[in-house]
Amino acid sequence: MDCLCVALQITLVFYFISPGSSTLTTSFTKGSLSKISALEFLWLNFNEISVMNVKSLEGLANLTELRLQGNKLTSVPWTAFQDTPKLKILDLKHNRLDILPEHALRHLPALTYLDLSFNRLSVVSKDVFINWPLYRRAEKAWGKEGLVSNVVLALHDNPWLCDCRLKGFVEFIRTVSHPIILMNSYLICSGPTSKADKFFHETHLKRCIKPVATAAETNITLPLGQNATLTCLVNARPGSTIQWMHSLKIIRGFNATETHIDEETVTSQLVIPSLHLADRGLYTCMASNFIGNSSVNITVNLSSSKHFAPLPPPVPMLSSDDGVYIDIHIAKQTVYGITLEWHAATDNPAETWFTIHFGKYDSPKEMIYINPGINSYSVSDLLPATRYEVCVSLKQHPPRKGQCIVFVTGSDTGELEERKKLIHIIVIVCAMVLAVPASMYACTMETRFICVERCVDLWKKYRLHKEGLQGTDRQTGEL
Repeated sequence: MDCLCVALQITLVFYFISPGSSTLTTSFTKGSLSKISALEFLWLNFNEISVMNVKSLEGLANLTELRLQGNKLTSVPWTAFQDTPKLKILDLKHNRLDILPEHALRHLPALTYLDLSFNRLSVVSKDVFINWPLYRRAEKAWGKEGLVSNVVLALHDNPWLCDCRLKGFVEFIRTVSHPIILMNSYLICSGPTSKADKFFHETHLKRCIKPVATAAETNITLPLGQNATLTCLVNARPGSTIQWMHSLKIIRGFNATETHIDEETVTSQLVIPSLHLADRGLYTCMASNFIGNSSVNITVNLSSSKHFAPLPPPVPMLSSDDGVYIDIHIAKQTVYGITLEWHAATDNPAETWFTIHFGKYDSPKEMIYINPGINSYSVSDLLPATRYEVCVSLKQHPPRKGQCIVFVTGSDTGELEERKKLIHIIVIVCAMVLAVPASMYACTMETRFICVERCVDLWKKYRLHKEGLQGTDRQTGEL
């Protein structure tokens, strides 16, 4: 009987799956070990565990050692340790943990060994350890030896990002003392570039600040067709995300480039090629980080190219230009605008300027200078039912025959068009009436013939009106 009692008191060690087993577990499920309440040591090293259920430690109130080394955990449900108040050793090294929440250690009051080395931690708050019950007890029992047990903490070989977000943690590591003992106190920064490979005790970090966005020019006036470059300067700690907006919408079609002046200062440039009327207005450069955001507005105005547009660089009037053929056509036309496209087979397209001569027919033309590499131009504020002429020429050459297009803008739907639509509708309705059998509706034959006569009369009027219009057009053409 005495032997039986001794056997029951032997500590139970449970190996869930040992390294090298033919089958590896991939998850730590709810209550999977709850029936083994006497379990004190649990080793699940070098498996394929990637998920740990929040109730996976349920029923293990006597557990004192948990080793999960060499698995694939990206996160740990730290509240799961409410079920293991006696846990003293927690080994999580060689996993993929990248986040350590502020209250991660709240439910580990008896811990004496925590290994988080060789994970993917980059930013950790000092509050993780300040909120630790063991650390708080140590502060209250300061100078009273034996009241608080030492705890070994391993945090080395993580990709620490030494910017302002790590300031509190770096200061904590520098001043850490009893009861916390670092297994390796020489923690190394992985970034940013200026601090890479430096030890924590060599690094001096500043506090975080929200972005401040400024612009040297907040009001820009340029002629149509010219490229515009908008520049804003952003100072932030840590770095910020910069976006450009126009008319309360994020700009995605234009090219924005960022240049780093130093760790905290970045210039962002937005290039708008070949300014169109739709490009004028208010542009916003907005920068944001986790502290806050800031923005600066830049107004783009368009000037009359007749007075303000800079001329292209002077070039000799080469005879070779005289023979260059420019293929010009209207790619799109609406009531109030057109899109013009052209192509010229020149010797050096990258340096060839074009001049657009645009205006009402038989009126002085406005000249618009187009930068090299641009082969289209759009106008969207034309008058309806108006005759215009547009020409495209090389550089400062006057337009020649074949380089101009005369067009007439469309007009709003007029009374004549409405009348034609009404006649078409009546004819269609009458045809439908004639097609329906007599048994489908209560209508006399007399009524049907009256409908036919009305349809025929309307059709004759429509034909006479159309012939009259064609005669007028022929007379106009002869004149």
